[in-house]
Amino acid sequence: MSLLKSDAPLFSIRGIVKRFGAYLANDHIDLDIRAGEIHALLGENGAGKSTLMKILYGLLEPGAGEIFFQGEHIRLASPEAARALGIGMVFQHFSLFDNLTVAENIALVLPPSEKIEVVATRMADLTARYGLKLEPDRPVWSLSAGERQRIEIARCLLQEPKLIILDEPTSVLTPQEAESLFKTLEILRAEGRAVVYISHKLEEVRRLCERATILRAGKVVATCDPRAESVRSLAVMMVGTHLVDVRSKPHDILGPVRLAVDALSLEAEDLHAVSLKAISFAVRGGEVFGIAGIAGNGQDELFAALSGERLARRAGVLHIDGISVGREGINLRRQYGAAFVPEERNGHAAALDFTLSENVILSRHATGEVMRGLSIDLPAAKELARQIITVFGVRMSGHDPSARTLSGGNLQKFLVGREVSRTPCVLVLNQPTWGVDASAAADIRRRLIDLARLGSAVLVISQDLDELFEIADRIAIIHQGEVTMLGNTRDVTRENVGLLMGGARARADEGFVHAH
Repeated sequence: MSLLKSDAPLFSIRGIVKRFGAYLANDHIDLDIRAGEIHALLGENGAGKSTLMKILYGLLEPGAGEIFFQGEHIRLASPEAARALGIGMVFQHFSLFDNLTVAENIALVLPPSEKIEVVATRMADLTARYGLKLEPDRPVWSLSAGERQRIEIARCLLQEPKLIILDEPTSVLTPQEAESLFKTLEILRAEGRAVVYISHKLEEVRRLCERATILRAGKVVATCDPRAESVRSLAVMMVGTHLVDVRSKPHDILGPVRLAVDALSLEAEDLHAVSLKAISFAVRGGEVFGIAGIAGNGQDELFAALSGERLARRAGVLHIDGISVGREGINLRRQYGAAFVPEERNGHAAALDFTLSENVILSRHATGEVMRGLSIDLPAAKELARQIITVFGVRMSGHDPSARTLSGGNLQKFLVGREVSRTPCVLVLNQPTWGVDASAAADIRRRLIDLARLGSAVLVISQDLDELFEIADRIAIIHQGEVTMLGNTRDVTRENVGLLMGGARARADEGFVHAH
């Protein structure tokens, strides 16, 4: 059923309060959501955005307050109750079963009477209607992060929601995929549906949204028309202080090569993975080296090869401070001074049910900092965790909580801090500020620059061109498992980088050099 755009609220939230122990996540929040609008919900990591939306989706019970649908009081005791009222939510972190197909994952949220063949047909209709390209028979484990995000969006839309909550929907999308999503959202708005849009990408908010509600420390601090604001003014409202610009200053004095990759080739592990093809580059101490690329072009495979999760055919393919490590695993690479931050923080970078100090042990045991002989030194691990939390400004509830209880951005700050605080000789990061608010992202980027200036070699793999142009001294492109070197970041343009990300070949007269 189509809803007409109206000034009368479709959903209203009044006086919502939510506590987790002594931590007040939502402090008497009021919010109106209208049909036919895209409403931004903004705030720092830990400001209470996701908690509020989980209450609206029936995942959490509020401690106080009321929710109204078209003026009538409602109680949302479960996600099923929320979906029955027409509320759909697309989470920042995927809730998919890797061993099932795309169609099977979508069928899980539909009535049991829906046969899998019908689901595939409905998916095709959805693709034609909204442009969401999906392959029903593909197993989810074989998909890129961007493709997985499309599944989340598709299975929400198949339920024909009146209200769609999107939590960081473009954090893992390429620019092209994001553009496709924006077109989908415009169609949904024209159909009269309401959208709550949670994002740290404030340019997107200014482009898409008619109203924005801004949370800080669990309270509503402002409501505005983001189209009448600047990115900076929105960010200041979110954090309550002025932001410091992050810029990598050009410098000519570099240290020795600390990370060297020489003709690295690896066959794809399965039909849908990407083979790495004769990749060569070197990163010197004192520089940030950026690798840009559209999701699914070999970034994960390259990270796995650099970290030691996949071993090369020969040792000399990879050197850390001159030591051949191509056949060594991640623990030995850490012992030689390298550190790694993978893209997926849930389950890959962090064990969610472990405490923060236990998560320190996961990466620091190899270097002996939390070991006493053959035994784990728990007090040392707790002290390291405390230092990381303090220095990196990690917000949390309780003493040494589980990683699961942190917001995505605060967990990312902790994980980056866990590696940066070692002052490694080499640091490799994949999507280091994914799902992180503007203030936290600026802090992480500044610390990466500072680490490089201390003499470390920092390699950042990122889909975020703004990020790479902010912090990288040199930049390269990865496309279909091949790397193209572009040279100094200040000498290239976003337009050329974007073309190469999409597969255009670099021309010799542009001064670009193919890696092999």
